[in-house]
Amino acid sequence: MIGMTILKPVVALAAWTMVMWVWMYVTRIPAIAKLPKPSEPGADQGWTGAMLETLIPREIQWKAHNYNHLHEAPTVFYAVCVVLAMIGQGDGLNAQIAWAYVALRVLHSLWQSTVNKVNVRFLLFALSSLALMALVLHAALAVF
Repeated sequence: MIGMTILKPVVALAAWTMVMWVWMYVTRIPAIAKLPKPSEPGADQGWTGAMLETLIPREIQWKAHNYNHLHEAPTVFYAVCVVLAMIGQGDGLNAQIAWAYVALRVLHSLWQSTVNKVNVRFLLFALSSLALMALVLHAALAVF
């Protein structure tokens, strides 16, 4: 079908998000299990990610931070790609830009989850944002 090529990077990024979910829990659950048991019953009920920030190593938390990031700007990516596919504009250049976006987000995930130096992380985020802006612009030009 015309315009549907762009759905491949959409599925790829969704799959990558699930990879990050697994990586987050494979590292986080053992870290939580190593925490000292609370002295009073129920003290560990209702924990939030923010509470864990001070309790488990930051390198473990980086995976959770990235997993959360994959639910922020990528939501715009998913929406704009579906629009481009629906209007038959999801092939060619738009599909290539979408793949570039996915590649940059995967690199961003790997960097943030391992090294996490902010200057490189920001560069990867900024480049992915430019790709996303291009997709939004192309969709706007086609729809309006």
